Amino acid sequence: MDSGFSISSEKSRFECRHPLRDVASRPYIPPLHSSLYQTSSRTTYGDRFIPNRSAMNMDVAQYLLTEPKKDKENNGVASPAKEAYRKLLADTMLQGRTRILSFRNKPPAPVDLLPDIPSSTQAQPAKQRRLIPQSAERTLDAPDIVDDYYLNLLDWGSANVLSIALNNTVYLWDAANGSTSELVTIDDDLGPVTSVSWAPDGQHIAIGLNSSDVQLWDSTSNKLIRTLRGIHQSRVGSLAWNNNILTTGGMDGAIVNNDVRARAYTISSFRAHNHEVCGLRWSGSGKYLASGGNDNLLHIWDLTTSNPIHRFNNHTAAVKALAWCPFQSNLLASGGGGNDRCIKFWNVNTGSCLSSVDTGSQVCSLLWNKNERELLSSHGYTENQLTLWKYPSMTKMAELTGHTSRVLYMAQSPDGCTVASAAGDETLRFWNVFGAPETKKPAPKSSYVVGPSNMYSHIR
Repeated sequence: MDSGFSISSEKSRFECRHPLRDVASRPYIPPLHSSLYQTSSRTTYGDRFIPNRSAMNMDVAQYLLTEPKKDKENNGVASPAKEAYRKLLADTMLQGRTRILSFRNKPPAPVDLLPDIPSSTQAQPAKQRRLIPQSAERTLDAPDIVDDYYLNLLDWGSANVLSIALNNTVYLWDAANGSTSELVTIDDDLGPVTSVSWAPDGQHIAIGLNSSDVQLWDSTSNKLIRTLRGIHQSRVGSLAWNNNILTTGGMDGAIVNNDVRARAYTISSFRAHNHEVCGLRWSGSGKYLASGGNDNLLHIWDLTTSNPIHRFNNHTAAVKALAWCPFQSNLLASGGGGNDRCIKFWNVNTGSCLSSVDTGSQVCSLLWNKNERELLSSHGYTENQLTLWKYPSMTKMAELTGHTSRVLYMAQSPDGCTVASAAGDETLRFWNVFGAPETKKPAPKSSYVVGPSNMYSHIR
């Protein structure tokens, strides 16, 4: 089992710190001897007044120096045939060269090894490699964040507002203007907050509590809409949305599907985990649900059956990190805890493990790049780093360091470019790791638009 609950309770220290305020940090300075600044080859040129011996033919130079002396010694008149022979020999050997010293290497003559190719079939220029910043773009203070591997305390909504739970309080950080607001502070007998998850509309947010309750809040009005009670027997550490269905995972091993529009909200439940459910992810199509637990099991579900369609026991530690591939709907990535340290890839259509890579440290969270075939993983002991992988080769593209404790939580901005990470070192860091998305042509305007918030207008 991975080490779990560890909470800071020094009230005086928390009161003197302001949540989600900028933390001064030293900017990243690349090493002086970095390979990025070294050239593979170096061209040497002679100086204007210093000859370049490598560009000189010493035999020709000796001939040019000694030939006039020989001519003076041989004052006799040479025959026309001998004079013609000497001139032909000089032209052949000297090839028109009259200088003794050379000051610069002459560039080689261009050689055209390829036939002329029509412009329509010429190869496209290679895509320029993206520069990946090695330091966090911004660092905010996150005092009293719960250092627990099995919880999910960070999420980034479609309205570009980030939510983070710090002990009993949920804060909202608006990425558009950098403003911070407090959504709610839970009573001590209900807290701490154990999970947060934005609804697809970016306005409503679900909050899981240590008391086993789940609260639904409207972030625009800061009002509690309803409380889901009695669905679990202990804390709710994982949440996942599928349109109007809110799926909850508890420490009791149960997975419950709740229709937030209905008065009787519980519509079905899944029971296959023997320990806490710490990872829940619906696929992009909403067809499959992946669940990971502290029993080292990974299950794949759909809403049409009460039994998992796949049961994977390949991991040897808790399975919290789950991420569905955005460019291949049947591909799932999963990460194991400290005794496993592996990222595995699954084809959920066939139920087969496609590949596995040992990362060398606890895998806490996974995120796919929405624009490139890349995967980002966050880790615990011993490096506490974020690692960017190229898929499917799984070669390391970058390792981002800065956190001093395990990076338990990650969330991705709506445009897919920026990643927020929160760690046990009580900092929230923002990384421009995925780069800017490619510009797309604007879609034609439609006369009828259905807003995603219409689905939640009937929440009671």
